[in-house]
Amino acid sequence: MPTAGIHPGERLADAADARLPVLDGGGPLLRKTFPDHWSFLLGELALYSLAVLLLTGVWLTFFFHPGMGEVVYHGRYVPLRGVRMSEAFASTLHISFDVRGGLLVRQMHHWAALVFVGAIGLHLLRIFFTGAFRRPREVNWIIGVTLLMLALAEGFAGYSLPDDLLSGTGLRIAQGIMTSVPVVGTYMSMWVFGGEFPARDIVSRLYGMHILLLPGALIALVTLHLVLVFRLKHTQWHEPGRTERNVVGKPLFPQFTASSTGLSLMVLGTTALLGALAQINPVWTYGPYRPDTVSTGSQPDWYVGFLEGALRLVPPWETNIAGHTLMWNVLLPAIVLPALLFLVLYAYPFVEQRLTGEGRAPRHLCDRPRERPVRTGLGVAGITFYGVLLLAGGNDVIAAGFRISVNALTWILRIALVVAPVIAFLLTRRLCHALREAEHERLAEGEEDGMVRQTVEGGYESGHRPPTRFRAGAPRRPPLTADASRTGTPSPEPPGPAPRHR
Repeated sequence: MPTAGIHPGERLADAADARLPVLDGGGPLLRKTFPDHWSFLLGELALYSLAVLLLTGVWLTFFFHPGMGEVVYHGRYVPLRGVRMSEAFASTLHISFDVRGGLLVRQMHHWAALVFVGAIGLHLLRIFFTGAFRRPREVNWIIGVTLLMLALAEGFAGYSLPDDLLSGTGLRIAQGIMTSVPVVGTYMSMWVFGGEFPARDIVSRLYGMHILLLPGALIALVTLHLVLVFRLKHTQWHEPGRTERNVVGKPLFPQFTASSTGLSLMVLGTTALLGALAQINPVWTYGPYRPDTVSTGSQPDWYVGFLEGALRLVPPWETNIAGHTLMWNVLLPAIVLPALLFLVLYAYPFVEQRLTGEGRAPRHLCDRPRERPVRTGLGVAGITFYGVLLLAGGNDVIAAGFRISVNALTWILRIALVVAPVIAFLLTRRLCHALREAEHERLAEGEEDGMVRQTVEGGYESGHRPPTRFRAGAPRRPPLTADASRTGTPSPEPPGPAPRHR
């Protein structure tokens, strides 16, 4: 019988905690505080879209056959009956038309992949523009950039598995990129594809990478990323009551858990709705891959569109050295450019902290983009550079739609690739300074209250009142020191008098 005055549930909890100290060890974890702001949800979007990818991907593995053997199709899709195709393409058609709910799950998987890559990119942009990569979070920034790189590789591997005409064209481009590497390129291509293109091993090898190696690496890095997030203090906006030594927000349980669970269900519901209503990657309209055929207007998924654009913009440069031909128009945009882009992303936190001298102390408060004109300008310039490449990836479609010359459009985009990022940097930096000046004026003068008063001299002036509404991270007092933001380091915000008003 239970002891008098002690609830049986309490005795059970005490017994469990005596053997597995969950309550004592989990108490600080459950009280972990997370700031409440929409911009911090981008990382969660990536996490929950990855969960959708894992659930739908496991289901699809029950029906997909990654074979390159040739079969004759006899399924339900009448237009392709009697057509010779690979086992991979036939099983994709089987999933889409013969398996109950197969098309829904396949399209959910594809949409979740797009959301996953997009959420990682936006999350990295949020970290970059707010300075959340500074000490002690440099390792987490490196993990995030690596996750982006692995997500791109995982997306390309999954995109290539159906062996349709569109994805086969992408594999052909990848094979051409490999062979552009001096000396070892041909051997690399033969090793990856298992022989002369298209060979018979590439789909099965991509399948192993897509369902085992790359997901394992993604899950391991996401786990490490979350451990570091819990171990390190979470960044937050600079607002009253928030300092470098505390975190103001919602505890992990129950408030943050409830809101995060709701967000996960929204991601699942949104991907299900997209999978049911928005058609994506209809491989049956492309047909099976044939090496002698290329589909008109073929475009890759958006996250590798910048590589397609880079390939189209670089002029046909070649160099012959000792009997070897260097194809610069393939090597530079497809290998050198991505390597440089990721090298810059990896190195940027260390370079900025070295130049600004901010690597000596931990930084837990977020910067607003306008407070860092140089960093914000560089970020916008990078986005502009990426946008020009993305547009160039569809230059033929754009030229056909607007009835202009493809060659003329290509030269316009080549010039824009050099000029547009510089203009974007200068305009963004000037805009940041203008926003700060307007904000300081608002703090010093106050907000107009709509009243017009006559002065002693007989003139008129508008009435002002102290500001009452502030954006996240916005200062409450006008700074008393000169603006030092041109160096990339915001001036401190010392205490001062209340805003002056008339």
